[in-house]
Parts: sequence; structure tokens; C-alpha cells
Amino acid sequence: MSDDGQAQRTRQDPTELHEQPDTEGEQLPRPGDEDSVTGRMEEEPDHGEETYRGHDRLLDQVAVITGGDSGIGRAVALAFAREGADVVIAYLAGEDEDARVTGRLVEDAGRRAVLVPTDLVEEEACRALVDRAVEELGRIDVLVNNAAYQMAQPGGIADITTEQLDRVMRTNVYAMFWLCKMALPHMSAGATIINTSSVQSSSPSPELLDYATTKAAIVNFTRGLAQSVAERGIRVNAVAPGPIWTPLIPATMPAKTVESFGQQTPMGRAGQPAEVAPAFVFLASPESSYITGEVIAVTGGQPVTM
Repeated sequence: MSDDGQAQRTRQDPTELHEQPDTEGEQLPRPGDEDSVTGRMEEEPDHGEETYRGHDRLLDQVAVITGGDSGIGRAVALAFAREGADVVIAYLAGEDEDARVTGRLVEDAGRRAVLVPTDLVEEEACRALVDRAVEELGRIDVLVNNAAYQMAQPGGIADITTEQLDRVMRTNVYAMFWLCKMALPHMSAGATIINTSSVQSSSPSPELLDYATTKAAIVNFTRGLAQSVAERGIRVNAVAPGPIWTPLIPATMPAKTVESFGQQTPMGRAGQPAEVAPAFVFLASPESSYITGEVIAVTGGQPVTM
């Protein structure tokens, strides 16, 4: 095959690489419900099951991924395993079906999967997760703080209760802080921390005001911690996804928003978890050895200017 023919075969239009999900009428119970899982979605996300190929970028490393059972977390767990890592998957208790599927994907790649049902809003739960990872696998090479909670409120700040604000802050910010603090004593030079921010960090939606606030905080925390641990040879970065099709969307957004989800992007469609995972692999691997304190945006063209 000629070079031009090979290029035509591998070059793909990103606007057509994935079709816009058929999101009309898609609704799920709130996160943590046993039916708020991938298998209950009419159109399931693409996590890279059929497409992701590993190249030993993370061979024999130990990764802890929070929110690792579904969506972006599942895609990252799959990619890390196919890159050679053993994976500890922390997930919200009640979503066991998703966790089992993700665990099988990791094991099918020939790696160990440790499933930890939990709720990271409590400091002791974070401590128990770190202790379990070290007890089972000996150390932590990659920490991915991906667990998040949101609940869209069409009325904006007037409808966001103190109870919701507290849960969003504890899940998205407190847990990240606690896990980093607790994991760092078990991390050595070459280890990495990757935090999941969002396009909401710089383009907040009023109905997601509390969530957007936490995602901006994650960026600032990432940059500050990166400076703090750089001399130890530990890197800290963030990934800021845009509208990515996961169970969290129909579980936390009104049907009208779900119906048009992602169509506002320059690419005209929602992204898939499989399109986000390579950014995490890059930041976890030595290929990004001179990158720390940075944010990689995977947004379909929506700028992240934090």
C-alpha cells in the first residue's frame, strides 16, 4: 500500500469518528442506585473495548482509579490495564454491576483488578482505600482522582441546597485532597497523580454552579500540589473533559439537556470515554516526563482557559 493509501486508511474525520449518541428520552436513577449503571443505558458509551491497543507504557505499575467503574473511569482502567498496569477500582457502593464489568476488562488484559465499593465523602473511607491498595498491591504508582458528583438544578443557586453543595464539595474536592495526602507517602519518584477537572472549570453552567466551582478548584489544587512535590520526582496534572457520554449524564441532568448533550461543541457531538482515556495514559507514562501542573482539555473544541 502506498504512503498516501495508508494515510487515507488511518486518517479519520473526528466529527464522524463517533456518531452523536441517541440520547432522546435517556434517564437513569441517581448515582449509587443499582439501576444507575451502564447496562441500563439505551445507548452505551464506548470505553475502547474493541479499539484500545496497549504498548506497555505502564508495565507492572499500580494504579488507583476513583470512579473507576463506569464512564471515563472505566475507559481509563481498561487503557491502563492494556498498558500493563494492575488497577484498584474505587466505586460508589451500589454500582456493583458496573464494577464487575470493569474488573473483567482489566483481568481480560492479564492484570489484577481490586474492586473497592465505598463512598469517598468521608476521610476514613479515603484512608481505607489507600490502605487497601497498599495491602493488596504494595504501593501506588498512579493515582487518578476521577470520582465526581453533580446534580443539575435548572433554578441555579436558588435550587442548590446546602446538603447538595456539601456532597459535591466532599466528593469532588475533599476526597481528592485526602487521597493525595494519604497516597503520597506510598509514592516514589516517577509516580503520577492525575485529577479530573472539566470544561466547567472555565465555562460554568448556572445549573451546575456547585459542580463547576469544584472543577475550578481542582485545577488550582493540581497546580499547587505539582509545585510542592516536583522535587520528589512526582508529577501532578489534570484532564478537563468536555461533554462526554457516561451514565452520570442521564442520571443527573434533565431530559431536555440530555437530548441535546454535546451538540453545542464545535465538533457537533458528545465525546466518548474512549476518546478521553489516552490523555490519562499520556500523563501517567514517561512520555510526559517534563509535564507537571498542566491541564489537558478533551472537549471537542470548547476552550479551557484556567
